[in-house]
Amino acid sequence: MANVPTLETTFPLAGQHVNRMGYGAMQLAGPQVFGPPKDRNAAVAVLREAVASGVNHIDTSDFYGPHVTNQIIREALHPYPKDLVIVTKVGAVRGTDGSWIPACEPADLARGVEDNLRNLGLDVLDVVNLRVMGDIHKPSESPIEREFTALAELQRRGLIRHLGLSNATSAQVAQAQKIAKVVCVQNQYNLVHRADDAFITELAGKGIAYVPFFPLGGFTPIQSGALSQIAARLGATPMQVALAWLLHRSPNILLIPGTGSLGHLRENLAAAQLTLSEPVLAELDAIGAASSQ
Repeated sequence: MANVPTLETTFPLAGQHVNRMGYGAMQLAGPQVFGPPKDRNAAVAVLREAVASGVNHIDTSDFYGPHVTNQIIREALHPYPKDLVIVTKVGAVRGTDGSWIPACEPADLARGVEDNLRNLGLDVLDVVNLRVMGDIHKPSESPIEREFTALAELQRRGLIRHLGLSNATSAQVAQAQKIAKVVCVQNQYNLVHRADDAFITELAGKGIAYVPFFPLGGFTPIQSGALSQIAARLGATPMQVALAWLLHRSPNILLIPGTGSLGHLRENLAAAQLTLSEPVLAELDAIGAASSQ
């Protein structure tokens, strides 16, 4: 009988042990994460079912919409459950055309924190990630001391409990750690996008949560086909297998799949119950091996 890895179901974040299957609220806004959703009531229903199903880690930002997603979260869940950790991010704003504009000056970051507080209906934010904007599309080396120091000052003022980074490198985490404790890093990572393999292991050793986004992003048709074949054998969807692989990858990985559909929410949450044997994990690793070389 093949070995079956034992999975931890929780990981420490913001002073709590959160369930590793969380929820990302980005898709609750309109197309291209801009404007209101087509069905606001459906968005509210998804959030309420997620929390009722055990999700206690929600990822958001006030530049989703902008403002729209946080306002929906407040409508759906306020007053918030005591064990719910809401993680937001600052470092950008939206143009009137929906463009993403870096906003990393200390005044911009303070304004972003105030916007999140107001629209979420909170007096203090659980976790705020600095979205590093050196290269908007992927991590790149650039100094972040000024920006992270500005957030650390807001933390000292009592507006933020914990700090993290998004779109960041190992060197930037080291820079930030000299200023204030980093509790999480949010980067793109999935079965075929494996640039952060060593970084994840490094962060695990430091007790820092790693939160990957785009669990199916960047797959070639051949890779997607191979994943679909494995999923079919397991009686699961490709997304479920991709999420389950991430849970198996490292115990410090926290997932935030997003959806505006109750059906897809239930499918995503069910991925936490999907056990992958060592032979299946090896098959999945082989799909991404070429892309990581």
